Amino acid sequence: MEREVHIEINGVLDLHPFRPEDLSTLIDEYINVCLEKKIYHIRLIHGKGIGNIRRSVHSLLERNPHVVSYQLADAGGGSWGATVVTLRD
Repeated sequence: MEREVHIEINGVLDLHPFRPEDLSTLIDEYINVCLEKKIYHIRLIHGKGIGNIRRSVHSLLERNPHVVSYQLADAGGGSWGATVVTLRD
């Protein structure tokens, strides 16, 4: 049984509640909704761990045509446990 997760569209997406296999669809859809709301700077919280989720997120961002750039967050934004993304309309 799948549980429904409510996602607030505010430019910050915590990926912890989601399964790795859902990330591709989730991230693309989140980016699209952010663009609809004119949110062009987002932060994806993937956690520090061993880096598998971070690498998956970065790979997905590389392929998304709306992504201008991305980088690991600064110390106040989650450091290497989060990625900040700049989007284009």
